[in-house]
Amino acid sequence: SQGPISGVNKDIAVLQCHGDCDPLVPVMFGSLTVEKLKTMINPANVTFKTYSGMMHSSSLEEMMDVKQFIDTHLPPID
Repeated sequence: SQGPISGVNKDIAVLQCHGDCDPLVPVMFGSLTVEKLKTMINPANVTFKTYSGMMHSSSLEEMMDVKQFIDTHLPPID
């Protein structure tokens, strides 16, 4: 089992997205993964979003959340 991450990576921002109807990777596994991540990096920087009715796929709502996350955490490209 991996212990806490040190250095600059400890403060990395993470967005984890999961459909609540995913038949391939149950949302419970996503929840367990995000809880493990919170023990390894700064838990305040970990965001877990679930999407109602979404299966093992993506959605416009999820892509908009990803875009917002990128816009928030990465510098703009000139």
